[in-house]
Amino acid sequence: MDWLIDHLAVIMFVALVFIMFLGYPVAFLLGAVGVGFGLLGSVSGTFSLTQFATLLPRIFGQAVQNPVLVAVPMFIFMGTMLERSGIAEDLLRILQLMLRRIPGGLAIAVTVLGTIMAATTGIVGASVIMLSLIALPVMLSTGYNKALAVGTIASAGTLGILIPPSIMLVIMGDLIGIPVGTLFTGAILPGLLLSLLYVVFLLLACWLMPSLAPRLTGALSDQDERLTVRMLVKGFLPPTILVMLVLGSIFGGWATPTEAAGVGALGAILLSMANRRFSMKTLREVMTASALTNALVFFIVFGATLFAYVFRALGGDDVVVELLNAMGIDSAWEVMIFVMALVFFMGFFFDWIEICLIVIPIFAPIVAKLDFGTFIEGKPLVLAWFAILLSVNMQTAFLTPPFGFALFYLKGVVPPSVTMGDIYRGIMPFVLVQLVALALLMIYPEIVLYLPRHFGFLD
Repeated sequence: MDWLIDHLAVIMFVALVFIMFLGYPVAFLLGAVGVGFGLLGSVSGTFSLTQFATLLPRIFGQAVQNPVLVAVPMFIFMGTMLERSGIAEDLLRILQLMLRRIPGGLAIAVTVLGTIMAATTGIVGASVIMLSLIALPVMLSTGYNKALAVGTIASAGTLGILIPPSIMLVIMGDLIGIPVGTLFTGAILPGLLLSLLYVVFLLLACWLMPSLAPRLTGALSDQDERLTVRMLVKGFLPPTILVMLVLGSIFGGWATPTEAAGVGALGAILLSMANRRFSMKTLREVMTASALTNALVFFIVFGATLFAYVFRALGGDDVVVELLNAMGIDSAWEVMIFVMALVFFMGFFFDWIEICLIVIPIFAPIVAKLDFGTFIEGKPLVLAWFAILLSVNMQTAFLTPPFGFALFYLKGVVPPSVTMGDIYRGIMPFVLVQLVALALLMIYPEIVLYLPRHFGFLD
């Protein structure tokens, strides 16, 4: 009995994971587990019920009054509105014409399009579904291997969770206590690196095995060339200007992430109007979808605050440190590799929100105290680096079976000829590419820290 009382935090964590597997909504589960184990702690004498009185001010201060989290609903609105603006169709046509003579040119065009859309939407579900609807029929009709086609679409669609403006980075910044501008600038080069590695993989795969992606042949007609020039002005300039307004204003110090999100939301409406896709019906649908998504995110934040508070009050931090020591994990690098391996394993079963809200409250305080010597010095640097490593790692959670959300998004829109086996085979090489990117960021942290240093976010 004494052992159970001393290890209530461990039992609390195990109970959370177990009940998650039963399929209960995480938004309700986090808070329910926190309250339940708080009551158990009060019976055992390790937790006082009066401590619950501090939860409402804590939740109110961390979420309701947090000006940074106001950016979340506006970024969600911006992504949902841009999904309906028709920008992606124009961009894909331009890129297809530009890259048609390169091995795997259409797949590379989809990756580049995913990178561009990631910098304007930041919503994975919208990106994956949009790319599937506009690119998959073209890729299949031109003879592309089904596994390669769906793997390319899934990987390109998930870039939105890493490349700013990313909803995940906004939430992570609040949980870890790092300015969102620091995470946004730190994620740019890793996001572009990952996109570049995708392109390199596609080039090599399609060059070594041409049957994967038949090359389009034939000269472009004069009409197509003229169309391309016109589409460059119409298709590239609007999203480029929007990205510059949203991200450039943050990096330049002209606006906070919240203010920049407001500019992005307005820009999305104007682009929708310019493409003649705007109506009051569309506005109502976008606002409804944004409100529902935003309510889910904030409900999870509330539950996570309660769970983390009770977990730490029951001595969860001390238990984790003891567990790491018992496993012989005591050096900074061993702890970091252990956390990254744990997050990758959790990605097979949980969504990024669940991983983020479980791992960060437990391990961020521990990582903040790690000493990497001259390799990387200072708590702000370590936490910023750790946050981006987590972001890249959690991106795999969208692709790894059996519960990768991008796989379910894909399966919901692909034709019956594309099986779940095709999807699983298609995403495996891209998961390996993501792990290569993660290793590079661990070995060369300056890839993460260069831009935040340059723009003065880490001064």
